[in-house]
Amino acid sequence: MLSEFELIRRYFTHRARHTVLGVGDDAALVKVRRGCELVVSADMLVAGRHFRRDADPCQLGHKALAVNLSDLAAMGATPRWATLALALPVADPRWLADFARGFMALARRFGVDLIGGDTTRGPLNICVQIMGEAPRGAALRRDGAQPGDDIWVSGVIGDAALALAALARRIPLRPAEFASCAVRLNRPQPRVALGLALCGVAHSAIDISDGLCADLGHILERSGVAAEIEFSALPASTVLRRYLGRRAARAALLAGGDDYELCFTAPPGKRERVKRSGRRAGVAVTRIGCILRQVRGAPRLIVRGADGVALRLERGGFDHFG
Repeated sequence: MLSEFELIRRYFTHRARHTVLGVGDDAALVKVRRGCELVVSADMLVAGRHFRRDADPCQLGHKALAVNLSDLAAMGATPRWATLALALPVADPRWLADFARGFMALARRFGVDLIGGDTTRGPLNICVQIMGEAPRGAALRRDGAQPGDDIWVSGVIGDAALALAALARRIPLRPAEFASCAVRLNRPQPRVALGLALCGVAHSAIDISDGLCADLGHILERSGVAAEIEFSALPASTVLRRYLGRRAARAALLAGGDDYELCFTAPPGKRERVKRSGRRAGVAVTRIGCILRQVRGAPRLIVRGADGVALRLERGGFDHFG
């Protein structure tokens, strides 16, 4: 039986590169670079709520860190440090080794030091706190969208939700189709390079974790504006487009969670800079609509169909208490 400290030493103690004092003391010591602000976020993943209890532990380790890196990407911040808290039904060495392999591979890729955390026995629960740096006053925020801004989305959206719909038997995907969508669900790619490239270009940004309409809605609410987007402009994979005649696929595109792409706004005069930012980051960026002034009594978000008629939005996005 592994003790708590043996578990930490064996699987989660690694050489820190950006840290004054890492794992092994009561707390870690970090030093933020001159002229930068500390950017902090945390996400919890709960078995049976955010992932299946039989989920592959290596993929789960990757995703646990990736969803937090995505929050820093949306802020235009450079990732530096993370803490990890694990509740485990049992300290299974094989599960822990695979989980740590997925987590630490992504940490090394983005230069993140794992500097502390906690472990205990309990229902499977994973909580990661991520910390990074952004130049003082330059972080991207949700409250900066302005009327006239273009609305952009990175990559493609909806595949992760389509995989979940297939698992729930709401849509019949072929094995190869499901496999391509499941990769997006289980191994999301945080758009850190794009977030960094958009600093000084975008007015606002958010990562798409709960669905496009819900997360764009957060920008609109915080910025006090409205928006209109074109359904036909939404970036979708070949697989998802094949099923757009089905309600589950349309819902995945508009309101599906787990995309971890960036939705951001920028002035029309910076369209070429936005496209260059995408090329520099190695990810496609697609203009999907525009920001409008908020009119009392009018919808905050309108989605136009190909015929110009506003679509009825039946579901806004993932609700953690729904």
